[in-house]
Amino acid sequence: MESLQFPGRSAYSPAHFGLLIIGVAIAHGIVRIFSRTTLLHAGRRIEYRIREDLYARLVSLDLPYFAKERTGDLLSRFSNDLTNVRMLLGFGILNVINTIIVYISAVFLMVRINPFLTVYAVVPYPLMILLVKQVSRRIFHHSKRAQEQLAAMTSHAEESIAASVVVKAYCREESRISAFRELATRYLDSSLKMANLRGIVIPFMASMSGLGTLIVLYVGGSQVISGIMTLGDFVAFTGYLAMLIWPTVVLGWILNLLQRGAVSMSRLNAVLDAKPEIEEPAQPVAVQNFSGDIEFRHLSFRYDREPILKDISLRITRGMKVGIVGSVGCGKTTLVRLIARLYPVADGMLFLDGTDINRLPLTDLRNAIGFVPQESFLFSRTISENIGYAREGATMDEVAAAAGLAHLDGDVSGFPKGYDTLVGERGVTLSGGQKQRTAIARALLKNPSILILDDPLSAVDARTEEQILNDLARYYGNRTVLIVSHRLSALRGCDLIIVLEEGRIAEQGSHDQLLALAGRYAAIHREQNLREEIEQL
Repeated sequence: MESLQFPGRSAYSPAHFGLLIIGVAIAHGIVRIFSRTTLLHAGRRIEYRIREDLYARLVSLDLPYFAKERTGDLLSRFSNDLTNVRMLLGFGILNVINTIIVYISAVFLMVRINPFLTVYAVVPYPLMILLVKQVSRRIFHHSKRAQEQLAAMTSHAEESIAASVVVKAYCREESRISAFRELATRYLDSSLKMANLRGIVIPFMASMSGLGTLIVLYVGGSQVISGIMTLGDFVAFTGYLAMLIWPTVVLGWILNLLQRGAVSMSRLNAVLDAKPEIEEPAQPVAVQNFSGDIEFRHLSFRYDREPILKDISLRITRGMKVGIVGSVGCGKTTLVRLIARLYPVADGMLFLDGTDINRLPLTDLRNAIGFVPQESFLFSRTISENIGYAREGATMDEVAAAAGLAHLDGDVSGFPKGYDTLVGERGVTLSGGQKQRTAIARALLKNPSILILDDPLSAVDARTEEQILNDLARYYGNRTVLIVSHRLSALRGCDLIIVLEEGRIAEQGSHDQLLALAGRYAAIHREQNLREEIEQL
């Protein structure tokens, strides 16, 4: 009997096709793994680079910038905004590439089977594009508002934690909770509006895909019945069309990711594009060693509209001890901050060793100045690390010597771990006086040519203040020293005392000369003496 012959029989066995399917599946898995890891790792690396650039930019910015920005807002950009950008650059780009490849492949295969039916299948997609165009604007708007409200909420939380002592001391826990709840509610409302938009977009895209499928079933089914199209081609066509359903739904998620990433990137760019008002001079004048001569020539300065300092003219020669006194808000702190170029000053108004301060390299200038600010900031490190922060590579003997000059060594010896004692967040474990003396020791360790003490002993008692000042007097040597203080007792040993009033020098001279002048300084002196007499009663 002759064997049966099957026309069109394949030359390959079923095992061949089975192995081919397995091979394609393995290749598909390998491609997906490497594509995902490559793009996701790239997103992480870009996030890392942006975070590094963001931190470098923040460190390079000056005080005028931070006076206008909130800490919580900046922290929000480091966390939430960077995460959104990473998601966009990782999962977002990965899904965009996958979607493009799937669309091109599926449409190409559909056109090969039946170009006419392909046109019917993609008819709903222009409607989807119009909706995406309209909704994307609203998503961007609500996303930006949500990011700003999240930043405000983060700023409020950071401020509440930092001021926990004040909050508890004034029993304001409920008011802070209420304010936080209001901020959280606003953020929730914006987030829900974004969720509603996503809830509209994704189902609409899915319905457009379903509508396309219905059209194909009707038109393609009619063609199959009429014999224009084979059943096999119709099944293959619908299979390729089904491949477009999930990428179409994913487009809605990508749209949201794109808008959130765009908002976050714009917020990050606002920091990355920020420029410091104080920049390195175009033609710097190199100075090996600063002697400490300071000269103000008709200096005026303002933060906003109202001038803080007006027509200040003063010459301070090397080795002089200058005291600065005046009422609150008269410009004492601003005056000494300008010497370190912490705020921008116009050309020709401030000179150091005869050179315009704007022509001096910032690093050389600030290395020559030891600055103790009003608010003594300490890092969450040990006492020795906080003091040694002034000079890299300082030895423990040098740290201990500086602490001794600041009368901090006695307190440190009482701590269980001595100089290895952790001071906590912003020095919370230390008293106000101990924090101030740590800051003084840090400035002394720097061994500067110019020492600026901005009301550094306000948190210590009068007796301790006198002891510290006596020890510092031996340390001063030929250094130029500027002392801002509301206690006149701290200024008695100064060669020159200036009295600021409404941004101008109202009086200047030695302690005895100013008392003999019987002006503003003498009035402050009488007031403080009277207060001390009352306290002794």
